Order: sequence, then C-alpha cells, then structure tokens
Amino acid sequence: MSPSVSSRRALLALAAASALALTACGGTGEGPGASPPGSDGGGGPSADFLADAPVADDSLFIDGSTMAEIRERGHLVVGASSDAPLMSQKNPVTGEYEGFDAYMGQLLATYIFGEPKVEVVSSATQTREALLQNHTVDVVLQSYSITPERAEQVTFVGPYLSSGFQIATRQDTTDISELADLNGRTVIAGANTPAIARIEEAAPDAEIVTFETDPACVQALLQGRGDAYVQDNIILAGSLETNPELRVGGEPFDPGDMGIGVPKDQEDMAEFVNDWLTTVVEDGSWERVWDASLGSALGDGTPPTVGSVPDVYTGRD
Repeated sequence: MSPSVSSRRALLALAAASALALTACGGTGEGPGASPPGSDGGGGPSADFLADAPVADDSLFIDGSTMAEIRERGHLVVGASSDAPLMSQKNPVTGEYEGFDAYMGQLLATYIFGEPKVEVVSSATQTREALLQNHTVDVVLQSYSITPERAEQVTFVGPYLSSGFQIATRQDTTDISELADLNGRTVIAGANTPAIARIEEAAPDAEIVTFETDPACVQALLQGRGDAYVQDNIILAGSLETNPELRVGGEPFDPGDMGIGVPKDQEDMAEFVNDWLTTVVEDGSWERVWDASLGSALGDGTPPTVGSVPDVYTGRD
C-alpha cells in the first residue's frame, strides 16, 4: 500500500470513529474581494443537492427584518474561502465555488430566494469578525471554530460541523504522531487559530511558526520550513487530496465545533439561519452536501445536533 493511500484510509477510519464532520484555521481567503452576484451559485456538476432544497415560506420575511432586506437586495453575501479544497474553492475554469462550505451557502441562498443567488467575499481568519461587525457579509461559512473570544464578537449558529486536530508531516517524517513528539521541533500553525495554544501546552519546547492561510501552511511544510503542521482533520483531508507528499498520523485530539457566523446585532437573522440549518439536517440536504464534497475523501458523514452551541462556550480556547 502506498503512503498516500495509507494516509487517506487513516482519515476514512478517523471519520467513522469520531463522527467528524471541520477547521479552526478556516480563513484561507486572500483578503476581502467579492465575486459578481449569482456567478458562483451554480455548484458545478455536483449541484444535485439543490434539486430538492427547501425554500422558506414568504411569511418568514417580515417587513423591516434582516431577512426581508436580504431578499429585497436579491442575493446572499457570504464570507468564505476561495482556496480551501473540499470546503470552498473557486474553480478556475467555471468561476464557481465548490466544496462543503460553498454548497451550504448555496443551500441557504436557495432557502431565501428559491435559487442559489450568492455573492462570495473572500475572507481570512483575522478578518471574519470585522466583516460581520460592519455588515460587509450576511454570514460567514468558513470552517469557523467556535471559541469564547469569537463568541463575544459574533453570534454562532449551529454547530454545522465538527472536527479534531491532527498532525500532518511530509511522507519521509515517520517519528511524529502525537503532540509530545513536537517538542524540540519547528511546528507550523495557522495564525490566530486554537491550535497554537494547544501546541504550546503539550509541547512547550516546540518552535511555532504561523502563516495566514492553509495553503501557505502546507507550502511551508513541503518546503521544509517546519517539521509538522497542526490543523483540523477535515482541512487536512483537502490538503491530502491535492498534496500526496503529505501524510497524517496519530489519532485526532481536542474535538471542536464549527459554527455559522452571524452579526451579533441581528438576532432575527440568527434565528432564521438556525431554523434553516435544522431543516436541511432533518430533510437530508446536509448529507447530500457532504456526499457532494467531503464524502469523496472521508466517506459517510454524521450530521450535527443543531442548537447545541451553549451560551458560554467552553470548548477550545
């Protein structure tokens, strides 16, 4: 069995064992930049999940509500990545966004408009809160790990996905499989992500170097600028798909939830998105989106229990 096949099977086993479903380093965008409304909502060849997508009743769009204003505008503005494989990646040929987060955004837009009218604003880890606070975007769908600090600035709906951290190395590195192995090593992590504190706690002698995006982290690892890269396992699954030089070892640790970011001052929007998420989990749309994206690498996915985000989140910090 080749190492790359072994790594993929390890992730498949991980998916089944931990009922995973994504990233703390979710910000893989290259900074704010919008695509034309409606140009990226088609979903490409995997858009079958939209065929029976639910559509909200007109009675939910009360005059003066946030949702009524969005519907009147004519498209949903989503903060997302443009270069995250299997999650939200812009197809250079079609110009459409593909992946789990991208398709969830299209499902939400379909719920509002009856069709996937989406404008994507490329966001990064350090800009997501600002984009929501100044209402540049309506929602953030970007493997957005829920932390107490972030929950003070935005409202999280969900969870809509969950994951655990894992350690990626180059194929020729075989002596790193758990956090303790990182001591004395140079370890790569995404800037402003929960992985940093966990590495510092478990491997205090590690030297941590950070990069702003997941592709930059992967590139640094491949270039030998670090010995290992700590990231959520679903994000690593996307990296494995496109970089067979990588391997993932050890068991996942520190499971965490991902939420859909909504502006803190729009409670009606949060309630609307929560009801939509509950609907698409219950009617099978969530699983169809999984199958059209992450399922290709991770097998069957387990839908989340919506509404389980506590008032004071005490998970990853």
